[in-house]
Amino acid sequence: MVVADLHVHTTNSDGSLTLETLPAVAEAVDVSAVAITDHDRLHPDLSTPVATVGGVTVVHGIELRVDAGEFRVDLLGYGARRTPALEALIERLQADRIERGQEIIAEVEDHLGVELPVEPRPGLGRPHIAEAIASVSEYDYAGAFEALIGDGGPCYVPRAIPAFSEGLDVLESACGLVSLAHPYRYDDPEEALKLCVDLDAVERFYPYDREIDPRPIERAMARYDLVATGGSDAHGETLGAAGLDADAYRRFRGAL
Repeated sequence: MVVADLHVHTTNSDGSLTLETLPAVAEAVDVSAVAITDHDRLHPDLSTPVATVGGVTVVHGIELRVDAGEFRVDLLGYGARRTPALEALIERLQADRIERGQEIIAEVEDHLGVELPVEPRPGLGRPHIAEAIASVSEYDYAGAFEALIGDGGPCYVPRAIPAFSEGLDVLESACGLVSLAHPYRYDDPEEALKLCVDLDAVERFYPYDREIDPRPIERAMARYDLVATGGSDAHGETLGAAGLDADAYRRFRGAL
């Protein structure tokens, strides 16, 4: 039974949950602990590494994409504190998000001959732009990615990604645990798992859209003495699709 969903996004990045709506959503599925892991941002209303919000334990976290050379991976930092290095990195990444968003919006508007109801801002991501495209064109959300703004699409604009070593150094100094997110979302999961030699944890439980073989993850956990993390990667109003049971959560909190 999932009691802790440790991969959740809010309106602070590209989710729809807020700290105000989170307790009721968590209670509806008997989830007692949640990690807020917004993309490239700390949550402005969380001032401590762990807090209690409406009876729910909230772990302050962040999801950071990094460049590992041959591929890019996402790192999850848990128990985040606002260090100068992390704040500086976030400021740099958010400035790039604003500039990138402006470029993508201009490309889409020129390509489709429409005006999108979205403005560049901190936290802006392609999901926000896809929603705007769906509201004024023949494309739905998925189609906007597939035909326009997805990787390699005519309106795609790359974004700045810190190197793995830089991202890890910053997260290690600011967070209690650093985990590799969703290893089976990468083209070569086993290569991605080798990065765990430098990490504290790995996202063992995740709602992939297909069956996966957990044995490589479990071997990496044993080889590198990793803590298990897990979460639904929720961007909507449903929690608990994946996460930790009570025993695994106790181990996570003990390591945090």
